[in-house]
Amino acid sequence: MILTLLVALLFVGGLLAWFSERINPDWPRWVALAVLTAELLLMLSLLGADPGNDGWLATYNHAWLPRFGISLQFAADGFSLLLLLLTAFLGIVAVGSAWSEITERAGFFYFNLLWTLAGVVGIFTALDLFLFFFFWEVMLIPMYFIIAIWGHENKFYAAKKFFIFTQVSGLIMLVSIVVLAWFHYLQFGFFSFAYQDLLNVGMNRSMEMWVMLGFFIGFATKLPSVPFHNWLPDAHSQAPSAGSIILAGVLLKTGAYGLVRFAVPLFPTAAAEFAPVAMTLAAVSILYCAKVAFAQADFKRLIAYTSVSHMGFVTLGVYAWNELALQGAVMTMLAHGLSSAALFMLAGALQHRIHTRNMLEMGGFWGRVPRMSAVALFFSIAALGMPGLGNFIGEFLALLGAFQANQVLTIISAFGLIFASVYSLWVIQKVFHGKYSDSAFDGSHLLDLDNREMAYYAAMMAGLVWMGVYPQSFLDLSAPALQTLLDGQAGNIVLGASQP
Repeated sequence: MILTLLVALLFVGGLLAWFSERINPDWPRWVALAVLTAELLLMLSLLGADPGNDGWLATYNHAWLPRFGISLQFAADGFSLLLLLLTAFLGIVAVGSAWSEITERAGFFYFNLLWTLAGVVGIFTALDLFLFFFFWEVMLIPMYFIIAIWGHENKFYAAKKFFIFTQVSGLIMLVSIVVLAWFHYLQFGFFSFAYQDLLNVGMNRSMEMWVMLGFFIGFATKLPSVPFHNWLPDAHSQAPSAGSIILAGVLLKTGAYGLVRFAVPLFPTAAAEFAPVAMTLAAVSILYCAKVAFAQADFKRLIAYTSVSHMGFVTLGVYAWNELALQGAVMTMLAHGLSSAALFMLAGALQHRIHTRNMLEMGGFWGRVPRMSAVALFFSIAALGMPGLGNFIGEFLALLGAFQANQVLTIISAFGLIFASVYSLWVIQKVFHGKYSDSAFDGSHLLDLDNREMAYYAAMMAGLVWMGVYPQSFLDLSAPALQTLLDGQAGNIVLGASQP
């Protein structure tokens, strides 16, 4: 029941936050903070759960539409739990980022924020594919409103672009889900959308490839991966800080989760044949978006392109499909969630103060905002993969595992680490060093981070250091789930290698 409670708490909390504004305009943020704190504590209680023989820490199954084989089937293993904890933690960070930034229609804002997170929690726990798609849609609509209502100058364009890309790719995935359920009906005589049932569906080589591509397009668009990434820079640059935190830290991870949990296990043969293509797209994403990031003057667009680049290591690790690569993909998802959320929060804090994202109008901030400068330096170093921090562990393991599957693409992808160093240090030099000038903004508003903001950054710093210094605590939690996925592949197919 705890899994259904996690979802229900966010749905109900969103409604409470919305209606509480009628009583007191300050209540919605407190309601959201309380709900997400309770959510995090409930998730932490799963850490001591016995995984049992099936490997699941918690399960729930109840018939929903039995005629069509659709059920309310939830389950969480170590892999799911890590992403759930990341979701709740970054949800709290997002509330902190919006604390003083969101002043209009705050109740409706926190309603949309909590319902977006409810969709994400549902995605990370749903094992019925129809239910999974339901939460996939629940996640999109509130985020559309967050961008369209509380975004910046081109918010309507960015919101529509986000919605069109994700909705169209999601509908393609829905077609694949229905086709998969139909084949289950043809082979077993009854409809089922249950994950464990659909693992047993067999299809000819051509059909399996087409159905798998529907899943891949849906997940690769959300990840995102080249060539489905075009929506992300606009969405990030126009979204409010809290929206960018949830987009980069949480929503992108739903695409990666879908690849690991569904796209590969459901279609092992097609995934093996497609792996060289997927790994090539990952390498292109890493290098191309790193190059494009360096050409950006908009602070948030630069971070957005770096997100696409870093998530390329996740795709690379997933389609290498061995234990090292998958562990690297999971660690990269977690570390990127913290580092990218912190950088977007920092960019949002700067924009809230000086009302510009143009780095060409910045410079010399180091002596004027020392706290902000130190925070920016830390997370920039984390993003470039400094040893001792979580990003290094994730990308190192991903590359190490990918090297076993495809040496050429791994070597090419490794050059992305060099590009990351270039654009990360360029940001520090451009914004915080050089000559200070406030001709483009009101310098009196350039205030340093306060204690509340520093508390959020300190928590994210601690998380990255913990992942970098003692990654085993995270690896041990996800290892059984990933090993179950690896053992479930028929015929011990090796992904990433060229197929005859």
